[in-house]
Amino acid sequence: MSIWKLRFSMLGTLAVIVGLSTLFFTVLLSLTGAFNFTTLIVFVILFNIAQWLFAPYLIDLVYRARRVSKSDNPELYGMVERLSQKSGIKTPWVMVANIPVPNAFAYGSPIAGTRVAVTKGLLETLEHEEVEAVIGHELGHLKHRDVQVMMFVSLLPAIFYFIGYSMILSSMFGRRDERSNSGAAIAIGMACMLAYWILYIFTLYLSRLREYYADRHSAAIVEDGPRKLSEGLAKIVHSSRRMRRTSRKTSNFSSFKSLFISDPDRSELDTAAITQARALMADRKLVEKVLTRKVTTLDRIAEILSSHPNIVKRLRTLQELT
Repeated sequence: MSIWKLRFSMLGTLAVIVGLSTLFFTVLLSLTGAFNFTTLIVFVILFNIAQWLFAPYLIDLVYRARRVSKSDNPELYGMVERLSQKSGIKTPWVMVANIPVPNAFAYGSPIAGTRVAVTKGLLETLEHEEVEAVIGHELGHLKHRDVQVMMFVSLLPAIFYFIGYSMILSSMFGRRDERSNSGAAIAIGMACMLAYWILYIFTLYLSRLREYYADRHSAAIVEDGPRKLSEGLAKIVHSSRRMRRTSRKTSNFSSFKSLFISDPDRSELDTAAITQARALMADRKLVEKVLTRKVTTLDRIAEILSSHPNIVKRLRTLQELT
């Protein structure tokens, strides 16, 4: 996918999400007798601002992330600082999340600042050059403002989900006078749930496009970036799968998985291409093994419900950048 086609697809998808959300909100508030443009605008903006401002503190708590200084970890800090300069952005806070799952993520807000986090598991699993490529990917998210964009668009489906869920519950368990209109309430609630699923599918598609975009950024600022990132992604997928098999605790770290460089919940599917070869293969041969795998219909269906691209398609795209 060319860079211009990728950008056009992202802008088009974002426009569809915002347009559909506005339409659904207008219809919903009209049906409930509460329609006016002020209510619509304030309702969306307040939720968006609140989540954007305070999410970084919740993320730090969930993933046990702590800030590291140049003196704490000069190698990691220097890497982020150097790549930030290449990216043309201010050096973000460097965070290390004390969790075993190998992954990395970028996040932030106006009051919390921008942050790039790598997990303890990532530093223990990947080689230095692969960590560099992963950080390049995360800095791409910051440069492209993916944090703000995805926080915003992810909020829209969630609003419809909770409205629909609340209306269905109130129609079933509310006061008698509320239950008298239960048929209409259930119909509106189901319509909200349908709106949620439609927007959710588009949001996941936008998330996958932005992952490809961040991959391109890493390839552009890191020397031999496509190779390094390919090998790093293959290792992350394999290690995440192994951990999911040995411990159920890894499922606790999926609350903000759309921020991750690789979706830990896809590890079972993604690793199917590399399981048999991993133990005795060099990193490059591991990637080559993944690339020989066919993307099945099941893979394509699973990808529709994922925030991250299929690992085979993702590595193939990186090969096109070499």
